[in-house]
Amino acid sequence: MINLPETPDIETSSDDYARRFSGEVGAWFLTMQEEATLKMLSKGSPLRILDVGGGHGQMLEGLLRSGHHVTVLGSAAICSERIQKFLKQGSCEFKVGNILALPFPDQAFDVVLSFRLLPHVREWKKLISELTRVARGVVMVDYPTVMSVNAISPLLFKFKKKWEGNTRTFTCFREKELLEVFRTFHFERTGRFAEFFLPMVFHRIVKCLPLSKFLEGLCRLLGLTALWGSPVILKLERVKVTPLSPP
Repeated sequence: MINLPETPDIETSSDDYARRFSGEVGAWFLTMQEEATLKMLSKGSPLRILDVGGGHGQMLEGLLRSGHHVTVLGSAAICSERIQKFLKQGSCEFKVGNILALPFPDQAFDVVLSFRLLPHVREWKKLISELTRVARGVVMVDYPTVMSVNAISPLLFKFKKKWEGNTRTFTCFREKELLEVFRTFHFERTGRFAEFFLPMVFHRIVKCLPLSKFLEGLCRLLGLTALWGSPVILKLERVKVTPLSPP
């Protein structure tokens, strides 16, 4: 087995990680993510989509239901265990590879997705460079923003660990910082969706979906989620670079 520099998707592809999204509250988290993502994707012809670190399968069924052709990239063969049903059906493809050196040619896919991955990668700029390299038109990522309660996440880590069990430390980003990096690879933001105003751990603790929906709906109506919600889903599109005319 080849030793890869960073393999956080092995954890996010596990059954243990999936239990964080069990129950009706967990299903609601995933529905929110899926609906926002599918809404931001281009409608019309089926797209060739690469889901980097997508062995968790959180987006796969929705993408396939929408008629897209999906390849999932995982750091190890074990990352495919949760999507075996779709692989056996021949509904999608799975490829083992290095998330920091994707085994695909430039612009090989119409869309490249990467959820639950960016905040757990130390060399996140290298990850972005690879996502943009293999994307012909669109890259979509999610990230926790410092413009939320995540700003004090180090102070809350022990509390989160107690309630969530398998939570990990992660990097929070300023959106401006991410956009600046994407611009160096000629990608600009064309879509944005902040998922929740209240911490997800709060909803996991109260375990009351009607209350969670009411509170989040109120926060969204008041504009709080757009300003301080997290995680944030970003859609970025490749911009045409006009070559300079010779003098």
